[in-house]
Amino acid sequence: MTSRSLFGAAVFLAVVVLGFSAELSNQSVAAREAQLATGASPEALFARYCLGCHNGRLRTAGFAIDELDFKAVHVDAEAWEKVVGKLRAGSMPPPGRPRPDAATYRTVAALIEDALDRAWAANPQPGRINAIHRLNRTEYRNAIHDLTTLDIDVDSLLPGDETADGSFDNFADVLGFSTAHLERYLSVARQVTRQAVGLPPTSAGVETFEIPLHIVQDERQSEQLPLGSRGGLAVPYHFPVDGEYQIAVRLRRQYQDYLMGMGWPQQLDVRLDGALLRRFTVGGDAPGSPAAASYAGDGEPGFAADPEWEAYMQTTGDSGLEVTVPVTAGPHVVGVSFVRELWEPEGLPQPLQRGRVITNDQIYMGYAAVRAVDIGGPFSVTGTVSDTPSRRAIFLCEPATVSDERRCATHILSSFARRAFRRPVTADDVDELLTFFDVGRSEGGSFETGIQFALERILVDPDFLLRVYRDPVDAASGRQAYALSDLELASRLSFFLWSSMPDETLLALAEQGELSNPEIFENQVRRLLADSRATSALVDDFAAQWLNLRRVGEVVVDPRQYPNYDETLLEAFTEEVELFVASTLTEDLSVRTLLDADYTFVNERLARHYGISGIYGSRFRRVTLDNLQRRGGLLGAGALLATTSYPDRTSPVLRGKWLVDNI
Repeated sequence: MTSRSLFGAAVFLAVVVLGFSAELSNQSVAAREAQLATGASPEALFARYCLGCHNGRLRTAGFAIDELDFKAVHVDAEAWEKVVGKLRAGSMPPPGRPRPDAATYRTVAALIEDALDRAWAANPQPGRINAIHRLNRTEYRNAIHDLTTLDIDVDSLLPGDETADGSFDNFADVLGFSTAHLERYLSVARQVTRQAVGLPPTSAGVETFEIPLHIVQDERQSEQLPLGSRGGLAVPYHFPVDGEYQIAVRLRRQYQDYLMGMGWPQQLDVRLDGALLRRFTVGGDAPGSPAAASYAGDGEPGFAADPEWEAYMQTTGDSGLEVTVPVTAGPHVVGVSFVRELWEPEGLPQPLQRGRVITNDQIYMGYAAVRAVDIGGPFSVTGTVSDTPSRRAIFLCEPATVSDERRCATHILSSFARRAFRRPVTADDVDELLTFFDVGRSEGGSFETGIQFALERILVDPDFLLRVYRDPVDAASGRQAYALSDLELASRLSFFLWSSMPDETLLALAEQGELSNPEIFENQVRRLLADSRATSALVDDFAAQWLNLRRVGEVVVDPRQYPNYDETLLEAFTEEVELFVASTLTEDLSVRTLLDADYTFVNERLARHYGISGIYGSRFRRVTLDNLQRRGGLLGAGALLATTSYPDRTSPVLRGKWLVDNI
């Protein structure tokens, strides 16, 4: 493993940030060796190049370097950090004045950094964060998944998270707790626990999953859809109970509600977990005479079609695309897609219609597309409860008789609360939860309803929603550093690397007081980093915010200048960077690879945009780049270039600012 590897850097960062003094890097040795080779020293450099201006009499720029003591850098550590910054940038002395050579700049900067590191290690001042740290939406979603195995869409259920400076959303200082948060947490806790336990909804409901208008559906859209399919979407969906559900499909329309691509028959499949439920034929049977090919809606003189054609295109063309099917409770995948049929249009080639133009034409002889999928139900409940993953995670025991229920409830609730609170539970904790169990059992009439009500109480407890940092009661006042407890280490480490709560291994080590052992701690850091959750957290959460990937969907492109742009390409931009950053982590590559890699990840759509030949299909794969002057590393990624441009042209200013701020 190289000293510059991302994995190694993450291990070092985890150990240092969380309070352990690590052995200083080889930089100090290299600095001293370089000093012997060059004869450079900070005092000599300052006397020759700096004191003429930055002395106690002139105080140029309000800075007097003769008042700083190199043998006691800890006294003015902030000032010394500024000196290092100027030396590393080579910005002082100013142009036109005598300057040292590059080797001297590097050597003196390394010597000062070495002195600062040693001063900090001798008397660490780690600082502190806000005393209360609310879980952000990502952490809340991950914690719910780890507790119940459920994947919930928190973005639509919880208020957005604030950011301190428009960058990251996990700063404790700005993650407030409002009345809106409290109301939504109460609602989501009930929804999640009822679904996890397997209680039927109070009434049948409908959830809608839409595809954005500017997603082009000419190819296979997902790895969860069958080969040879086109368009549509795959919906991972948790069916709450065994029952009958309805899946309805609505087709895409242009801005005046005319169906698109209905001039010829096309086959539309509805699937559940890959199994075909029903195949529909859509289009090709519109009655009457159609309107002109350029028709864009009622009101254009001379272009009106027969009334029955109008009714078909606006109301009845996609009616009846519904399937009613019995489904067992638990996670399933609902797939909707067209059977792919390849064809080439006859006649004169027409320009591509992308951007806003795609909404103006019904593309009568083009491909039809899916607008939305509605999943409704349950319309009838069988009365049985399936053995779902969420029930297996919660129900560690099943009471054989009514007299066994309280004992079993104690086991279930104490185990769930221990993981949710990230600490051992007390007798008072268990007694309170059993009180809620008794109320739920009495009002709902079943063991499951009692467990659900107690779990709901856990998910609105401050010990779950908040990470509270308390100073030890015997801690000295002021800025005195103190050791974190093992439980605090476990929580900080897991939220740092996984954006979630500790797992059983980490929590057990903390409870046994073994996690503070440096060797065991480092082993746990490496174990967490090797887990796929670390890659997901570092890519989808950290890198997505660091590299502004969450802004890619907001990119607006002038369709007249760039007619080939669409949201399918923007989605490919994002996935390319995510796969690229993930590869540097999982393969333990140098940090420099982020900037000078000779490979990237593309599918057919992105490869066509980049001018890379021989790539077919929607699956992303790794390719070696031939021209590193155009592509290679983050700075050549379409996602970063698109977010630092104007709609109709590039912008060196926006990209320069992005480089300064982010790289």
